[in-house]
Amino acid sequence: MIRDRKAASDRQKSYANLKRKEIEFQVGDRVFLNVSPWKKVLRFGHKGNLNLRFIGPYEIVERIGPIAYRLVLPSDPSHVISPVDVEIQTDLTYREEPIRILAGEIK
Repeated sequence: MIRDRKAASDRQKSYANLKRKEIEFQVGDRVFLNVSPWKKVLRFGHKGNLNLRFIGPYEIVERIGPIAYRLVLPSDPSHVISPVDVEIQTDLTYREEPIRILAGEIK
């Protein structure tokens, strides 16, 4: 029984390896970023099967590791929230106050 599972595993592995490509990029190349949207969350302006899987292109600034790169991403100042002073009580608790609601859902 174990041999049968091993044979099936090896067969599936050989199928996957045919489609895999070893690609290396250089600094200055432009690449697309693979995004995986969360379930039930509207991302990147599309819904359902029309969700974007890749966004970009973005320029590579630095190579960090064998398959890790640092990209130049667009900065949107509306997403930056300025820090405020947190008042801590004597029992080491603090009061949380929402700044704004980022997403909402009506059921």
